[in-house]
Amino acid sequence: MIIDCHGHYTTEPKDLHRFRKDQTEAVKNKSSMPSKASLKMSDDEIRESVEGAQLKLQRERGTDVTIFSPRASGMGHHIGDESVSLEWSQICNDLIARVISLYPNNFIGVCQLPQSPGVPPKNSVGELERCVKMGFVGCNLNPDPSGGYFNAPPLTDKWWYPFYEKMVELNVPAMIHVSGCCNPAQHTTGSYYLNADTMAFMQLILSDLFKDFPTLKLIIPHGGGAVPFHWGRFRGIALNNNRPELDEIMKNNIFFDTCVYHQPGIDLLTKVVPVDNILFASEMVGAVKGIDPRSGQYFDDTKRYVDNAPSLSAADKDKIFAGNAYRAYPRLKDAIAKQARA
Repeated sequence: MIIDCHGHYTTEPKDLHRFRKDQTEAVKNKSSMPSKASLKMSDDEIRESVEGAQLKLQRERGTDVTIFSPRASGMGHHIGDESVSLEWSQICNDLIARVISLYPNNFIGVCQLPQSPGVPPKNSVGELERCVKMGFVGCNLNPDPSGGYFNAPPLTDKWWYPFYEKMVELNVPAMIHVSGCCNPAQHTTGSYYLNADTMAFMQLILSDLFKDFPTLKLIIPHGGGAVPFHWGRFRGIALNNNRPELDEIMKNNIFFDTCVYHQPGIDLLTKVVPVDNILFASEMVGAVKGIDPRSGQYFDDTKRYVDNAPSLSAADKDKIFAGNAYRAYPRLKDAIAKQARA
């Protein structure tokens, strides 16, 4: 079994984009919101949207299941108010549920949260509960609902604690994932995503969050941002602040994924970061979807990099491809078994 823990629905039916454009224009102009009933997406359109993209690439690259969530850059928590974010999140999560209903053996759901700048994270609990009841196994948690201005409290602040309490109760992890960036100083996928990943790790290693929540599980995507390359820096800062070794801090709580798009990057990741804390992922079809002219292969065909990583044994690869995903997503094994029976 090869489980891709990081997939987004980036090939959605066209009317979803029409609706979001109308919704965004209504926010901007303070006019009437588009009717949810006006949104038309047939099952055939959904099938067409994934058959030539995610499903095709799954088959070609030899992966089995994708943990699937709405388009990350489209979450847009900085757009509108809490009510706008709630409606948009429910629409996107329901669409993921429809994809899963059509392809139960290929996709497992992770939900978008209805976060909004200045709104307590606890207000997202209801949508998390709703999605878990639909069979979703986790959520994407945005550490910066402002869209690039980083004015929310740190992830280790007690402001987030009621949401963490619900995560622990439901036994689901969160992928720490920002959305689209409205700060012109930052490129969404090239700098903003990686800045947020690095920021999150720095916050976590200097905190006692996992003493308060020993079973809380957080996934930092995109290979952990800058962390693997600067492992010595982060390790030194932690030790200088009387914190444990980084592998001890991460242990059963922090995971990185393999959304690193060249062989040297994966080689570094798998050599430096504990293998038990690495999850296989591709983020296809996502941030880097072109073909590398040097290799003739897709940048986001990350399975090839893991297969060829020189420091990994066969047992290590089994952990990265599936075993660690079951640890990070406690509901995953039952979800896969249930879908197999469907």
